[in-house]
Amino acid sequence: MMNSLSGRFLILTVLFVMLAEVLIFVPSIARFREDYLQNRLERAQIASLALLANDMIDADLEEELLSNAGVFNVVLRRDAARQLILSAPMPGPIYATYDIRNASASVLIRDAMLRLLDPTPRMVRVIGQPQREGGLLIEITLNTGPMRAALIDYGLRILALSAVISVITAVMLFLAVRRLLVKPIKNVVGQMQSYADAPEDARRIITPQAGVRELFEAEQALESLETQLTQLLRQKARLAQLGGAVARISHDLRNILTSAQLFTDRIEMSKDPTVQRLAPKLVNSITRAVSLCESTLTFGKAEEPAPTLTDVNLAALVGDVSESERLAIGDHDIILIEDVPLSLTVRADPDQLYRAIANLVRNARQAIIGAGKPGTINISAQAIEDTWILRVSDTGPGLPAKAREHLFKPFQGGVRKGGTGLGLAIVAELVRGHGGTLELQRSDAEGTCFKICMPAGEVS
Repeated sequence: MMNSLSGRFLILTVLFVMLAEVLIFVPSIARFREDYLQNRLERAQIASLALLANDMIDADLEEELLSNAGVFNVVLRRDAARQLILSAPMPGPIYATYDIRNASASVLIRDAMLRLLDPTPRMVRVIGQPQREGGLLIEITLNTGPMRAALIDYGLRILALSAVISVITAVMLFLAVRRLLVKPIKNVVGQMQSYADAPEDARRIITPQAGVRELFEAEQALESLETQLTQLLRQKARLAQLGGAVARISHDLRNILTSAQLFTDRIEMSKDPTVQRLAPKLVNSITRAVSLCESTLTFGKAEEPAPTLTDVNLAALVGDVSESERLAIGDHDIILIEDVPLSLTVRADPDQLYRAIANLVRNARQAIIGAGKPGTINISAQAIEDTWILRVSDTGPGLPAKAREHLFKPFQGGVRKGGTGLGLAIVAELVRGHGGTLELQRSDAEGTCFKICMPAGEVS
């Protein structure tokens, strides 16, 4: 229980209430001492008035008056004359004199604490103001023993009362905290445990209902977090299902493409110049498609396999991409420009690099066609020290804000209707596999430009 929130709150409440009572105890003791001394002064004044009324008081009566007043002698000053009214033998010398007529609170507290801590009985003189204008001042001499006993008795009663008040207050606060804080927190913890057992179940998402504002805000934040997590888990499940479907499709597509490869030999034997020119492109395209299908089937995770690095002539590779894209452009008014040094050789996986460049060029072509206006696609490359940079820019309409926000996230960065949003995510992953980066250099009304940076590597 002591390790619980309510248990610790109970202990702290008792301690704080006791501290408050101690702070009240000190001035209370000082006040009690002042009242005690004032009471002795009043009794002594009454006794002195009795003597003034009748001068013929015997010794026994005088002793009784002093005993009832609790003092040893009484001095009354009237009309500037100081007169010893009552007196009795004192057991010792006077230890100190206290004037309580105009004593400050700090002085009263100090004297009370010193008296409470000093167990030795002392003879002290006390000076006060007579009641009802009975004189200029009154002095009494008394023993501090009975006063200290009265202070201890009063202090113990104060402490006992403080303890009772502390316990009652602590219990009430304990019950209030359990109801207002501990119980709602336990409900939140229980809900979190329930949600952790089946995070895909949207019915287990918390519904904010706490009456305390801070807890209600915490439940709202937790609701938002659980909702996002459930959506992500569902998306991952759909991606896993999609991966299985892609694997099955790739299996059948590989078989179809393998059969298509068998026909390319006969196509190459054709005497038609156009067929002879296009046949190698067709063979390369089918080979790449078969390789991609095999990679999909052999790779069980949602990421690309590690690239197989070879020396690749970038100009020739870009030429292959451009040749395929020109066929897709057809009658559309799009100009495709290649600005790649013929001698630029890079260390990369040719198939993965081809796919990366082809995706960027295809996106640029689709953006220009979608705008319904003429346009230009520029593929440029350059080598800077140990890095080579390739840019694919277009004069299309630019990317919308939503697409830029989720640019490289699968299924979220699609721009055109019917698009999957996978193209740029694939390019980013392929470039990352080569130790490079893909970034959107600009995208506005004048067009879009993507930049690929890759380490040059060692070229043999």
